[in-house]
Amino acid sequence: MEKSRESIVYWMLLNCGPWTMYIAATKEGLCYVGSQLAPFEELSKWVKKRLPAYVLLEDKYVMKPYATELTDYLEGRRKKFTLPMDLHGTAFQQAVWKVLQEIPFGQTVSYSDIAEQIQKPSAVRAVGTAIGANPVLITVPCHRVIGKSGKLTGYRGGLEMKELLLGLEK
Repeated sequence: MEKSRESIVYWMLLNCGPWTMYIAATKEGLCYVGSQLAPFEELSKWVKKRLPAYVLLEDKYVMKPYATELTDYLEGRRKKFTLPMDLHGTAFQQAVWKVLQEIPFGQTVSYSDIAEQIQKPSAVRAVGTAIGANPVLITVPCHRVIGKSGKLTGYRGGLEMKELLLGLEK
């Protein structure tokens, strides 16, 4: 029996210069951008946890517009993403991710800044956890969040990837 279009996560391996990462989308929009050089299992585990009724289907044609926007960003030709996203998380995570999307290109904010913006100033740790659960690296720019001291802090893709992304935006 063929799966309906509603329950498919389309994916591809994006190769752009030194950048190699899995990206995925549902019919609603981009739902996943993986860590630099992470194995396919990172994507498949995320789908099993967040979208258990979905199947993974490699489809470079469906993924091409997303790959183009990400490639344009990684090559310095894009500062904003325009394609739709399909973000799967709790209401709190969604609120945090929405604020992340408002951080201007080339700027950084602290975890406490995010907590203040969502009007939960004492929820700095919860904000950090929500940021760590961001499934769409780069396009939901959690790499722009740093420690209050100005130091680089944790990043799902690793601190080296975070440093590279911040460097692209200088």
